[in-house]
Amino acid sequence: MSFKDILLALCVVIIWGVNFVIIKLGVTALPPLLLGALRFAFVAFPAIFIFKRPKIPFKLLLLYGLTISFGQFAFLFSAIRVGMPAGITSVILQSQAFFTLLLGAMILKESLQATHFIGMFIAIAGLTVLANGATSGGLDDIPFLGLMFTLIAGLSWACGNITNRIIMQNQGENKCSALSLVSWSALIPIIPFLLCSWIFEGEDAIVEGLSSFNWSIFGVILYLAYLSTFIGYGLWGVLLGRYEAWRVAPFSLLVPVFGLSSSALFLGEHINSIQIAGLILIMLGLIMTLFGKKIIQRLRQA
Repeated sequence: MSFKDILLALCVVIIWGVNFVIIKLGVTALPPLLLGALRFAFVAFPAIFIFKRPKIPFKLLLLYGLTISFGQFAFLFSAIRVGMPAGITSVILQSQAFFTLLLGAMILKESLQATHFIGMFIAIAGLTVLANGATSGGLDDIPFLGLMFTLIAGLSWACGNITNRIIMQNQGENKCSALSLVSWSALIPIIPFLLCSWIFEGEDAIVEGLSSFNWSIFGVILYLAYLSTFIGYGLWGVLLGRYEAWRVAPFSLLVPVFGLSSSALFLGEHINSIQIAGLILIMLGLIMTLFGKKIIQRLRQA
């Protein structure tokens, strides 16, 4: 990757790391599914009047919007609302790197190495530590439902990554900008978010949330809509269009660094020894999956 693109990737992970603190503030003030609807309404309008509709099949636009936008954030917002710590969530969500590799192998026929499977095994061990602690009551601040929601959010993100890759690879001469794709795909999740909010959160919660709307909530939505979505996913989409998924995915390892540090700084979150063990295993698994082959090669050369 070029130095410029490395800097772009770093900007994205900083924005996304702090994003978990912003989400925590948002779902504390508003029902999570309603927050999702407002986020993507702000993303779509007025952007669709600025950027031309991408010349891609509607089914791909629909799939992208339902996976990386609706699926990911419906479960992510709900996970944090039911009690998932923002910092720990930032780590577990990086399961998207594993899911992206697996889906890339199954759908795009990208090759997998032995180090990929070793890394996934190590990360699964880490998730097992967290899951066992949550179900046994040993980790009072990690609800099992929230853990499952976060994993589903990671899978949805990975599905969106693969869809993005397919879109960028099959555009031919009709290449669309990443911002065009982000803007028009934001129309897709608005109605599902509103319907799910009405069904699962209820009319009273929606009315109460909207009646309490203030400048703080407005600031949260602006961050989620413009910094996290436009700048974050816009740049991420550009990078995925330029490089293979395995070149871009490693930068997601830095998101938990900023997620954990910003959550500790702004939310006062702390993690215990069992949680630290599980998180270390997950991060080691990610490192082995994404860098294992290069590490082994360098060790052999040394």
